[in-house]
Amino acid sequence: MSLLLIRGPERRAHHSEPPPPLPPQILRGLAERAAVAGKTLAVRVCANEAEYLHALDSARRAHTELLLLDPGSAATSARLHEAVGHTGIPYIEVHDDGCDAPEPRLPPSPACLAVAQGYRAQSYTLALEMALEHLGCAECESERHVGT
Repeated sequence: MSLLLIRGPERRAHHSEPPPPLPPQILRGLAERAAVAGKTLAVRVCANEAEYLHALDSARRAHTELLLLDPGSAATSARLHEAVGHTGIPYIEVHDDGCDAPEPRLPPSPACLAVAQGYRAQSYTLALEMALEHLGCAECESERHVGT
């Protein structure tokens, strides 16, 4: 698997639950954009911290090239911070809230390439574009290139 988007749990009342689904047009657009660039994109939705930790471990074992991490309410978890650091996989932190200024919620790490936030669900699209650029395939759209 090339890219993995992991979405973390949301805090509701006194328990965690999976985040609400991404709008179908966003999810479809992400998969199509990754495919056009010659990459695969898998999405893992986690209802709790344990599932998130398992997804990170699975990504490491699958030799994932790059992670898109939305930690959700698990962002303050010390175990999650440690696990993210141990994967050795570069990542882009992404949040689908409407904040004005991007602020990382995971601890600083050399593996963190960027933070995509402030554009609601479109933050995932922005994060994917950053990931594809980092992997050197942002302009991989067709066999034809203007001016060549």
